[in-house]
Amino acid sequence: MATEIAVRSSPSVPIDFSLSGVARYIQLATLFRRRIEAGQWAVGQQIPTVEELADECAVARATVRQALDILEADKLIERFRAKGTFVIQKPQSQLWCAVPTDLSGLLLAAEGASIELLKTEKGVMPAHVQHDIGTLAPSYTHWRRRHSREGQPYYIGDAYVDERLTRRIPKSAFKRHTTMRILRDLPGLELKEIDQTLTVSTADMDLSRMLEIPLNAPVAHVYRTATDKDGTVVFVGNGVYRGDVVRLDIKVEL
Repeated sequence: MATEIAVRSSPSVPIDFSLSGVARYIQLATLFRRRIEAGQWAVGQQIPTVEELADECAVARATVRQALDILEADKLIERFRAKGTFVIQKPQSQLWCAVPTDLSGLLLAAEGASIELLKTEKGVMPAHVQHDIGTLAPSYTHWRRRHSREGQPYYIGDAYVDERLTRRIPKSAFKRHTTMRILRDLPGLELKEIDQTLTVSTADMDLSRMLEIPLNAPVAHVYRTATDKDGTVVFVGNGVYRGDVVRLDIKVEL
């Protein structure tokens, strides 16, 4: 084990946890995780004591311990009796999932990901369409899928596809490819417009269970809508990523 000098946080304005509805220990866990990601708490270094963190953040010691429990469960820190708590690794970058911002990215599932088909139903309509483009089809086939890597779920996706198209899609495709890849490869279908919106919120009870994250942990919702050349909405999607693994890269044009 490395024997680095303990990292002490400089005095700062107390954090106002009341500005968010997320539980304080989850907010703290997110704060501490970001310190590790940024290198403020470097791998091999000892972090401040529970007492010091409680004083800095103006919370109870039990709240700090709950936050550190999350980091320990994620194997980011390790506690040693009579020695303190040390950072043992940064958050697992191999779980990061980039939200694609171009068609080529939408066609590819994350490297090393496994796709689990959780639900399929026919003859339904999307509960919500984020984008005001095109005309809805008469009915859709809905499927829900969960993406995992090394046994860790990181994405839940609901996809609605024009039912007239899904009759020509082999069931095996749903377990191997992204929805956009399936549609791109479908003979006779020409996509005209694809809109995408990303919002940030917190996990409810269902998302907490399906993504194996704490209740109220941060998540990123990605809404997608695609039309064909005739203006028919052939795809409506709502995907949810774990907030601690999602990454959005946007190239800034000069």
